[in-house]
Amino acid sequence: MREFLTGVRMLGRGLSLWRRIPGTMALGLVPAAIVGIVLFAGLVALSFQLPSLAEFVTPFADGWPGLWAGVLRVAVGTAMLGAALVLIAISFTALTLLVGEPFYDRIWRAAERELGDAPADAPYGFWRSVGDGVSFVVRGILIAIAAGLLGVIPVVGGFAGAVGGILLTGWLLADELSSRALSARGIDRATRRALLGGNRARTLGFGVATQLCFFVPLGAVLIMPAAVAGSTVLARSLVAPEPIAAAERRPEPGSAQGPEQAS
Repeated sequence: MREFLTGVRMLGRGLSLWRRIPGTMALGLVPAAIVGIVLFAGLVALSFQLPSLAEFVTPFADGWPGLWAGVLRVAVGTAMLGAALVLIAISFTALTLLVGEPFYDRIWRAAERELGDAPADAPYGFWRSVGDGVSFVVRGILIAIAAGLLGVIPVVGGFAGAVGGILLTGWLLADELSSRALSARGIDRATRRALLGGNRARTLGFGVATQLCFFVPLGAVLIMPAAVAGSTVLARSLVAPEPIAAAERRPEPGSAQGPEQAS
């Protein structure tokens, strides 16, 4: 649990950078707002069509008693909505990072400078970025399908689908968001995932906190710059935990000095 909360605090570290580099962080709101508006419009349209879609995929229930047909179609509609939310979270992250690459690159670089000891920037490459993005979306679709299937389980399906979707999507978000900072350190995809897997609770803490913020109205737009900055903190903690711990103890500019420094 301690490691999980450490991951959550890393998103908080990303949020704290709004005080230090507000202009750079604000740039990240633009692509997030554009993508968010488009996906929200799609979600609203889907919500209006859910009853019809649920009937379309359950024609065999037409001859059932009205109560049981209704229960089944509500469960199917809920599962479809849950799967759509997982897909939207994945699509939002992938599209926002793609559309806003110049903005989020600036946020990443500024976060590295603020945290100190910025790495030499190993080339990431356009095709590597595309490959990571495609892999991210494909895995997100598989998670959406799994969450949808869990959602149709009687009684516990809605809860199981929601929890499973949030955990798996949170992991994917942490993987994708931290890829830039880790790749800049010359770490390839396989090694990156080994690092994340070796720090599973911390990775999940960061990813789940980010995912839950996405569910708050306008949360996805407002949190995205902080998520990029926070993922840099996460990446640095995976490869150099001691410098990160020291940075967390370092007073912010203008803050009061500790007793040792004041003496």
